[in-house]
Amino acid sequence: MAFDRRTFLGTSAATGAAVALAGAAGAPAAAAEVAPGAAGAAGAGAAGKSRTYSFTVMGTTDLHGNVFNWDYFTDKEFDDKAHNDVGLAKISTLVDQVRAEKGRCNTLLIDAGDTIQGTQLSYYYAKVDPITARRGPVHPMAQAMNAIGYDAAALGNHEFNYGIPVLRKFEEQCDFPLLGANALDAKTLRPAFAPYSMHRLRTPHGRDVKVAVLGLTNPGIAIWDKANVQGKMTFPGLEEQAAKYVPKLRSMGADVVIVSAHSGSSGTSSYGDQLPYVENAAGLVAEQVPGIDAILVGHAHTEIPEYRVKNKATGKDVVLSEPLKWGQRLTLFDFELTWSKGCWSVAKVSARVLNSNTVAEDPKITRLLSDEHRKVVAYVNQVIGTSTQAMSSAEGPVKDVAIIDLINHVQADTVKGALAGTQWAALPVLSQASCFSRTASIPAGQVTIRDAAGLYPFENTMEARLLTGAQLKDYLEYSARYYVQTAPGAPVDPAKLTNSESIPDYNYDAVYGLAYDIDIAQPVGSRISGLSFQGKAVDPAAEFVLAVNNYRASGGGNFPHVPRAKQLWANSEEIRNTIIQWVKAKGTIDPAQFASVDWRLTRAGTPVF
Repeated sequence: MAFDRRTFLGTSAATGAAVALAGAAGAPAAAAEVAPGAAGAAGAGAAGKSRTYSFTVMGTTDLHGNVFNWDYFTDKEFDDKAHNDVGLAKISTLVDQVRAEKGRCNTLLIDAGDTIQGTQLSYYYAKVDPITARRGPVHPMAQAMNAIGYDAAALGNHEFNYGIPVLRKFEEQCDFPLLGANALDAKTLRPAFAPYSMHRLRTPHGRDVKVAVLGLTNPGIAIWDKANVQGKMTFPGLEEQAAKYVPKLRSMGADVVIVSAHSGSSGTSSYGDQLPYVENAAGLVAEQVPGIDAILVGHAHTEIPEYRVKNKATGKDVVLSEPLKWGQRLTLFDFELTWSKGCWSVAKVSARVLNSNTVAEDPKITRLLSDEHRKVVAYVNQVIGTSTQAMSSAEGPVKDVAIIDLINHVQADTVKGALAGTQWAALPVLSQASCFSRTASIPAGQVTIRDAAGLYPFENTMEARLLTGAQLKDYLEYSARYYVQTAPGAPVDPAKLTNSESIPDYNYDAVYGLAYDIDIAQPVGSRISGLSFQGKAVDPAAEFVLAVNNYRASGGGNFPHVPRAKQLWANSEEIRNTIIQWVKAKGTIDPAQFASVDWRLTRAGTPVF
């Protein structure tokens, strides 16, 4: 039946889902294998024969607006140290190869979320030439995914970054359902999106195989995109909703249940006690909810070809796989089913990943979106100002560098202007920022939109929060967990000094406006020394304004104090755009006006660098 494109404030479907007859009209599967010595299969053929059927579910996740193998921030083909490639054009070639090998009717293609945010291509069609405009364009990700033939996709947390109207328009443009069993209407507590989809695979014997795909998204949306979803949607835990829907899907005749979960497998959370749900819950779902055969994992941006979790109730293995972000990998779940006593049962599941750097881009996809690509390339190469010198973020994780000071200076300058004339105008304004990209740079001479946008690849907005000196000290101590404890005199390798406890770069904050040392020889919690403001030791009771991004302000990273601190100001403009507009207004970027070395790494008082 046709997918019900519900409007958000309209009637929510209680249980509605798309039923995709995947391959039902196609040719039958290849000749079935015969299991030697197996018992007869009712209704499947001659006695003494057991019929089997194999099919493959392909999966992507965290595509983040990548269609082409192109980096819009560097304006050249994407490359990294491992020489990975990115984009749906590459994925399309892999998908075609798998379908050719397995038979189109013996495959499904699903995604685990974070689709419409992340590149300047996706930004352009959300903000510059928005898909929500009257007679607006079709989103490039919808065009590409439709052309490739996706069967279903789970909602990611970044789907909500541009607001619900953009997401609803994207949903309308997709030929496949967007799934979110734990994305509920805040008023009715009924599903705001289809919770699941059901797909039929035609077999040469027995009845069709019914494959259910249950979509689960991240409960962190409630805090990360609070401004867009508060009072409109609520996001209960993944385990809770999986426990509700998996038995239902089985009762509806699903032979195979696959979960597409925008949630990592580690069982950890980055927002502490801000919500009573686990952020990275895919492993817990596998362990706690019986009846699941496989889980396509997303959100964590890690590569997990195959990971098996034993379900506590059944003792059976659940196979998990997470393909690497941006279309760098394609997961393949290979299923083997056996027909016995009038039903199909799963005999074996395995998973692996294919690397997209082994194939060429599919010309069908690159031709389809060549005009959109050219428009965005022209947009990001617009000159907006000049810089007196080149700046790089390469050493940003270990040194106070000018390019991070630029982000912080723009943020502090913006907040000062916003608070002028208010009761908070006399308070000192500080700012936090991270090294969001180790490859960001500002050239000497002409500066383009892509140069400025490359400093801030996320759609974060800005807030101003009120904190005390003591709270800022706690904040910095928490941030300094990022460094590996290193004894005085021990060799220092900058490449191995950071990301302790697997803390990502975006969860290490430098605070601009304060001076301090980080003693990496000391244990976590005792590393900040010499904390001062304008040459004087910081009074623990003194009040400061902190310019902070909405991710951090809403609890992202679980930094102390900020989520509960008084909000003095907030706006809805992306920080990236604030930087672009600041450069346009100033005309010239001169690091001499804002850059200084205010924090440093030390060991027993001796600078590390």
